[in-house]
Amino acid sequence: MVTTPDAFGIGGFSIHWSAAMPPTTASVQSQCPYCGVGCGLDLLPPGEAGKAVKRDAEGNPMWSARGHREHPSSHGQVCIKGATVGETLGQGRLSQPLYRATLADPFEAISWNSAFDLLTERIQSTLASKGADAIAMYGSGQFHTEDYYIAQKLLKGALGTNNFDANSRLCMSSAVAGYTRSLGSDGPPCCYEDLDHCSVVILIGTNTAECHPVLFQRLLKRKKRDPNGLTIVVVDPRSTDTAKIADYHLALAPGTDLALLHGLARLIIQDNGFDSDFIDTATEGFAGFTQTIKTWTPGKTSKFCGIAEKDLRAVARLWSRKERILSLWSMGVNQRREGTAVVGGLINLHLLTGEIGKAGAGPFSLTGQPNAMGGREAGGLAHLLPGYRLVTNADHRHAVEKAWGFAPGSIAAHPGLDAWKQVEAMERGELDLWWVAATNPLVSMPDLERVKAAMQRCKLVVVSEAYADTETSHYAHLLLPAAQWSEKNGAMTNSERRVTFCPAFRPRHGESRPDWDVFAELGRRLGFVDQFSYNSAAEVYEEFTAITAARVCDMSGLSHALLQEHGPQQWPYPKGEGPTTTSKRLYEDKRFPTPSGRAKFQQDKPLGLAEPPCEMYPLVLTVGRYLGQWHTMTRTGKVPRLNAMHPEPSLEMHPNDAKRFGLDDKGLAAITSRRGTLTARVCISERIRIGSVFLPMHWGFTQAEACEANALMHDQACPISKQPELKASAVVVAPAVSVVKPSEQDTGILDNLRRLLTPALR
Repeated sequence: MVTTPDAFGIGGFSIHWSAAMPPTTASVQSQCPYCGVGCGLDLLPPGEAGKAVKRDAEGNPMWSARGHREHPSSHGQVCIKGATVGETLGQGRLSQPLYRATLADPFEAISWNSAFDLLTERIQSTLASKGADAIAMYGSGQFHTEDYYIAQKLLKGALGTNNFDANSRLCMSSAVAGYTRSLGSDGPPCCYEDLDHCSVVILIGTNTAECHPVLFQRLLKRKKRDPNGLTIVVVDPRSTDTAKIADYHLALAPGTDLALLHGLARLIIQDNGFDSDFIDTATEGFAGFTQTIKTWTPGKTSKFCGIAEKDLRAVARLWSRKERILSLWSMGVNQRREGTAVVGGLINLHLLTGEIGKAGAGPFSLTGQPNAMGGREAGGLAHLLPGYRLVTNADHRHAVEKAWGFAPGSIAAHPGLDAWKQVEAMERGELDLWWVAATNPLVSMPDLERVKAAMQRCKLVVVSEAYADTETSHYAHLLLPAAQWSEKNGAMTNSERRVTFCPAFRPRHGESRPDWDVFAELGRRLGFVDQFSYNSAAEVYEEFTAITAARVCDMSGLSHALLQEHGPQQWPYPKGEGPTTTSKRLYEDKRFPTPSGRAKFQQDKPLGLAEPPCEMYPLVLTVGRYLGQWHTMTRTGKVPRLNAMHPEPSLEMHPNDAKRFGLDDKGLAAITSRRGTLTARVCISERIRIGSVFLPMHWGFTQAEACEANALMHDQACPISKQPELKASAVVVAPAVSVVKPSEQDTGILDNLRRLLTPALR
């Protein structure tokens, strides 16, 4: 699954040489544009001497990709998605702006000037009639930091609305909120080197083997090298490929994570395994915390979670007796009604035992997208401002207004609409303009039919996208061709806070433009010439890093030039610091960015699932990813090798449940929630616990084997982070006699949409 640097050097990138970018024989270094591991890539141009030029399905010559040996985060490793990324970049591209007045009209090609005129007129008229909050943007962790930053400046500064949110709301906002509540600021305090130093690693709510495979391979090599020096604990209702290497696998019932953590904490205290010195000198709220957990006895906890009491006690002893404890988590924790509380419960264990701010220890959130961290740094959520600042903090607003050159009071004092509230606002007819950029919400959002209906009520839906045929593009009025990662300069930050410069090594496709450049041009046309006069992405990045000075995420010493010359760097990196590849950890001095300087024990009580199983819907559906696909299939769905790994989505269920509901292996099942029904082939497996079923989330309605898993998921979210509970929905299953197709396929709407779109692309 994970390769040495040369094993998968057979992918590549489509390229159209121009006078502005002549052919080269030199390789180019960049960061992989898939998951948050942020592996370094070595990219080699097509047409090596003596070798045939490899081409994609449309005949475009391709660059090849392999792991970059010197990248400090990945050391030459790359998974199959990164190794084949070149096969995804030339096919099905959007070449020019397209517009239609209504969704029933065909798209027509328009100029960029016309597109800007349309946007300017609509924004100005909306500001005059409804105000700034009738405009919203939904961005992406696939942005470069420069794209993220200028989007914030445009909406929050120039327009005066905080209605910018990103798909990071769906994957990482609970981690953001959890770190901020407990430690005083966002920012993972750990680094990948901690995988080499820890004695115990807790993997909770993460199928690392498939979702962050290079990190998993690093952990696996460590275990093979030193089997007695590392104990692995996996907490997951499924026996995933990650769980196969565990010394302890706690296959707990869905929605019981916080109870488990409380039960562990009670046992640690009972066993005198806590660090009283650290608690006294570096924390607050311990007394209240002990009251919260006191009822979670071993018997109650094990019964509630559906695990053996002996396993609970064994894992508690690991926390009590071992040093260098590292915890890793991802979507299985974050995408929950109690996501923030579970993050807090996990951090509580680290505070209880003093396992933070030192080698091999700490609570480590693994991000889902390549630059989700960069988005957090740039203020890319509805309640944030650049530099880990808050829109509700007057001092923070004033500092950013001054840096941006806007008058005091330009930035609104209240949080904007988060992702789901943007959908609800469209439902009520309150949004005149919804701008989606570099993401595909009609696959990744919950309750998809509701999202589609809401989009049809919005007067102007704008989609900035590199590819023409995405699910979301079919519900747009204005399509804007976006330059890809390979076609623009910019920076990205991975899960360990390491920043990599990503150069433009291919000419832009057609009339595509970098997202930051589009936002800046629009800002100038709206009258903010001085604030948006940039000549390059380097200038944008320089302004961004300056605004982070003296913050936890201080990046004021970074620049495109420095990153190009010295390679990836980890923050904090204040101005005047020298380049290094040595990892840094936060909070080594046991001081935290809270008013008291102390970390805070959280005292949340378990809530359980927002939609628990019942007599009518007796099963819990959980949704996740396959190794060969990444989020939606906009990119990975174009690679035959990846599609061959997973030809279709499967409903994974336990043999006892299959027998109970009359289902056969490879048979067709109908899966029904309160929001609808879909069908999938059954995969009977004992790797999932009784009462739970699993579907992958990748296949949207544009795919031949469409299975819109998120259409079944509810919209209820964590009350603190506003992150939807995409990991659990109550369903019932039954044998199906025929495939239930998405409405777009069943009614012919998809074919019609494609007929409307295709002429404009010719």
